[in-house]
Amino acid sequence: MTLTSAQRLALAWLAVAGTLAALVWLLAPVLTPFLAATVLAYVLHPAVGRLARPRGPLPRLLAVALVELTAAAVALGVLLLIVPILSRELPLLREQIPVLAVRINEQLAPWLRSHGVPVSLDAASIKAFVVKYFNANLEDWLAAALSSARIGGSFILAIVGNAVLLPVVLFYLLADWPQFIERLRGFVPPRHAPGVMAYLRECDAMLGQYLRGQLWVMGLLALYYTLSLALAGFELAVPVGVFTGLAVFVPYLGFGLGAGLALLAGVLQFASWYGVLAVLAIYGFGQLLESFFLTPRLVGERIGLHPIAVIFALLACGHLFGFVGVLLALPVGALALVALRRLREAYLGSPLYGAQG
Repeated sequence: MTLTSAQRLALAWLAVAGTLAALVWLLAPVLTPFLAATVLAYVLHPAVGRLARPRGPLPRLLAVALVELTAAAVALGVLLLIVPILSRELPLLREQIPVLAVRINEQLAPWLRSHGVPVSLDAASIKAFVVKYFNANLEDWLAAALSSARIGGSFILAIVGNAVLLPVVLFYLLADWPQFIERLRGFVPPRHAPGVMAYLRECDAMLGQYLRGQLWVMGLLALYYTLSLALAGFELAVPVGVFTGLAVFVPYLGFGLGAGLALLAGVLQFASWYGVLAVLAIYGFGQLLESFFLTPRLVGERIGLHPIAVIFALLACGHLFGFVGVLLALPVGALALVALRRLREAYLGSPLYGAQG
């Protein structure tokens, strides 16, 4: 059977895609800092373009350094939000777990036994467990972690190596981004350049709109949760609220993690039903606000990328390629969505769809 030129082209592209997927799977640990830097460069290069000459006031290298330092400061600030949560929650957890066990035995256990559910907690054993495992401070836990050969050896070296390599790769990518894009365009055969470039421009526009819309959603939700928890009297309103807003980048999972942290903070701070009810009210309204107003208006209506599609892309790519797959999930999802839209349009305009049965 003789293949047409279109079929040969399709097979060639499938071979290229298969080869790239195999390389990503085989070299995933090595590729992690390079792919992470590429994703960050894609996100940050518009800011560099506005600051760098000829459109901006700064030399390109200075603009790259300024944007990268700003991004690093923001990332460090987000990571430091976890510190007050740990420093405040762990002592409260140590104090309140035995108290909660006693309350469950005194108040909840009799009600459960009356309904055929025998529950009895040994408060003394729970207190002994808490004293044993929660009295260690952060330095003791770090020393114990470093004493492990696996964590204290190659794993730590890999983390330090990636932490050093990623900003270096990011700097060079941002500095040479226009030349990098031009080199990639040079690989496209001239006769196919118009179609390929149109496809890539559509993918770039869709992915850019998604990221910008998602950033707006994250910022507004972080502001909402922070203000709501502060008005409700939560001492950890700022770190928990900001963390929840940023974590909603992963649909549903991020919301659940933020709600769990807030619920833990409420139970430990107030030691009453007030903390639980306040969290349920704040996070219930926040989920309605995100699902029915913010996400549809700022993200969904722009590109039609359903949250289920985002979750599937994250889980599928993460399962196949690990952390590298998580980095590639959204770009790959955008490419696949644009390709599916084009295939649907081609199918609806084809004789196969219009054929009469």
